Amino acid sequence: MDGNLLGQLNYFAVVAAAVAAFVIGGAWYSAALFGKAWQQETGLTDQQLGARNAGMVFGVSFALTLVASLVLAMFLGPRPALPFALFAGGSAGVAWVATSFGINYLFEAKSLRLFLINAGYHVAQFTAMGAILGLWH
Repeated sequence: MDGNLLGQLNYFAVVAAAVAAFVIGGAWYSAALFGKAWQQETGLTDQQLGARNAGMVFGVSFALTLVASLVLAMFLGPRPALPFALFAGGSAGVAWVATSFGINYLFEAKSLRLFLINAGYHVAQFTAMGAILGLWH
């Protein structure tokens, strides 16, 4: 890695990409989209979800999303062309995250429906992050 790469990245774009991915996740897993289906497939009750430390869950989730955004930005470089950034983001979601989920879900005997919900979110997440990083130099 070029030692100067980190200094060339647009950290505002990295944060914006993470925020966008986090917002997409909020919508994706809401009752309006896939939240109820996800909850049914995971077997989690409203009571179980409500008993979690929401601040910790959302805080750590955002921190992890920020790491993913930063690493995608490092992979793309400081001034990626939009088509490449979209392709790379979508490919990361499909070829790295979704395929990894697929392996785990096969061994864990999880449903195709849960796979499609979770993998679909990560494809959308990384594609959106790629778009923001590709547009905002």
